[in-house]
Amino acid sequence: MEDRGAEPRNTLSVRDNRTGKDYEIDIHEGDVVRAMDFRQIKVNEDDFGMMAYDPAFTNTASTRSRITEIDGANGILRYRGYPIEQLAEKSSFLEVCYLILKGELPSQDELDEFVHHVTFHTYAHENIIKLLNGFRYDAHAMGIVTSSVAALSTFYPEAKEVHDPENRWIQIIRLVAKMPTLAAFAYRHHRGLPYIYPENELSYTGNFLNMLFRIGVKEYRANPVLERALDVLFILHADHEQNCSATTMRVIGSSESDPYSALAGAMAALYGPLHGGANEAVLRMLNEIGHTDNIPDFMDSVRRGERRLMGFGHRVYKAYDPRANIIKKTAHEVFEVTGNNPLLDIALELEKIALQEDYFVERNLYPNVDFYSGLIYQAMGFPVEMFPVLFAIPRTVGWLAQWEEMLEDKEQKIARPRQVYVGEGQRDYVPVDQRG
Repeated sequence: MEDRGAEPRNTLSVRDNRTGKDYEIDIHEGDVVRAMDFRQIKVNEDDFGMMAYDPAFTNTASTRSRITEIDGANGILRYRGYPIEQLAEKSSFLEVCYLILKGELPSQDELDEFVHHVTFHTYAHENIIKLLNGFRYDAHAMGIVTSSVAALSTFYPEAKEVHDPENRWIQIIRLVAKMPTLAAFAYRHHRGLPYIYPENELSYTGNFLNMLFRIGVKEYRANPVLERALDVLFILHADHEQNCSATTMRVIGSSESDPYSALAGAMAALYGPLHGGANEAVLRMLNEIGHTDNIPDFMDSVRRGERRLMGFGHRVYKAYDPRANIIKKTAHEVFEVTGNNPLLDIALELEKIALQEDYFVERNLYPNVDFYSGLIYQAMGFPVEMFPVLFAIPRTVGWLAQWEEMLEDKEQKIARPRQVYVGEGQRDYVPVDQRG
């Protein structure tokens, strides 16, 4: 092993006690070692070599990214270096889209051009209507939108040319533009209402709310507070680095699949209750509690491990989720317009207990982004089956930025993780009439 008095080097010394051999492995920026460097550690020359076993990728970095930075220990979230608090207060969703996709905040001319292109592509092919009409009236909105996005790949076969930057940009614009339209169509299908086409003089979120809630020929204009609240929620959900769905987008995209197919896969990952369905689970929990008087019994059951405290804790954040503070403020602004939601009192009391009691503090069970977002969506008139769809609309831009970054990264190859085989050894086939 290395002499303790030697000059420090940016390496890791490893001794394989099976063989007594010593190895020196380079440490790269951010305390990172390359997994392939461990392959040199072998007992015999014809061995495969050492590899790491990491279920759920809890301590494995699969990419180097410039898009989103999370410091979970200190509750920090930044897009391209800009704090989420500043963007939520001062920016618009489409401006944040441009930032995430291009890496810099746009000039006014660049923003105007980007907004124009997104607005121009909001309409979906009429054949999508035929697809929508094939779903049952009670089909889940997320299933409808996921299928609709996958179907778009058949309308734009040129999207398969994934190494053409100009072609990629066109598909990115199309997806950012059409997601609210597909989502609104799914909502109207579920409600048995005629589809409302985009009105391109409206803002991104204003147009979405119009397609959702307009009845007949009567003009609909969203309340500015609700329109801005949805814009803020979209900003907060735009990206969150290498989560389950972003990783899915990158894995599918690594096969050079078109972005529509890859994004449909990412949406399927988001559909799960541990990811995009978490705010729906929060709402169901609050309804189950029913009243602040029932909170003590509920929290006792959480301490006993009989129930889960939904909307608290996060795989990455070990402090307060910075998005939760912004959403909490937004919730109060929304309720001033819509009227108070009685579930808010339950939510506030749960948060108070979780922030004060050692049991929850020691387990880093702080409120996350899902805790208040469901209350806002419910107050704005969205049914719970729309919640993951409302997550998917803004996350589309993050998925696409991750996808494009992956394609431009020369170190990336088709994703193919290793496994540790623990099954049977070789066995001989036994005819069926001889099996015991």
